[in-house]
Amino acid sequence: MQNKEFIKTWVEGKVGVIQLDRPKVLNAINTSMVREIVETAESFDREDDVMVIVIRGDERTFAAGADIDEMAEVDAVTMELRNQFTDWDRLAIVKKPMIAAVTGYAFGGGFELVLCCDMVFASENAQVGFPEVKLGVMPGAGGTQRLTKLVGKTKALEWLWFGDAKPASEAYDLGVINRLFAPEVLFEETMKVAHRLSEQAPISVRLIKESVNKAVDYSVYEGMQYERKNFYMLFATEDQKEGMAAFKEKRKPHFKGK
Repeated sequence: MQNKEFIKTWVEGKVGVIQLDRPKVLNAINTSMVREIVETAESFDREDDVMVIVIRGDERTFAAGADIDEMAEVDAVTMELRNQFTDWDRLAIVKKPMIAAVTGYAFGGGFELVLCCDMVFASENAQVGFPEVKLGVMPGAGGTQRLTKLVGKTKALEWLWFGDAKPASEAYDLGVINRLFAPEVLFEETMKVAHRLSEQAPISVRLIKESVNKAVDYSVYEGMQYERKNFYMLFATEDQKEGMAAFKEKRKPHFKGK
């Protein structure tokens, strides 16, 4: 395990774990924490032995929001010059799968971090939401965009305009959360899924993620053209030959990411 100022990181098998670590302020997210998360995710993205990235909070909570003390007295020019969302943008180009394990609260910036991930697992007693409107502001790290893509315009506006917390069960019904688990087994079950995903063909997983992300913004026809090129590209990989040979020989494939 490696401890940084605001996060802890370690690797289990082929899974890299990032744990938010500001327990005294319920893991409130400041710019330095975001930078540590992004730099670690990029490091895992470059490591050949890491196939999946899990981002988690502690047993009590994921992240109760952004660090208000850091922003309360800042003016618009300072915010523009600080350009604090550049680091958030880097998360969007991490190529390996990212899974969020959500305990307790994921509000504001914490919820935006959750929505940056490719899959979301949550404890049954978790709550998620964007309370920014109650502070006279709004999400700024992609929250309005990613939430709308997931739940549609009318549901997103209701959620954002009133700033109410939603129970994990409602977020699950809206398609924001993949699976719900009892709090005491959330991380264990998340890691089971992550380990299973880490055994899949790495290049296939990467190109599937790219293609699905394009589907969000492209027309169906444009997305199909992108998908098709990625499909053809996989026939240049050793993993495609191994996967199909293993199927014919009725054995488990051994993928190498080549």
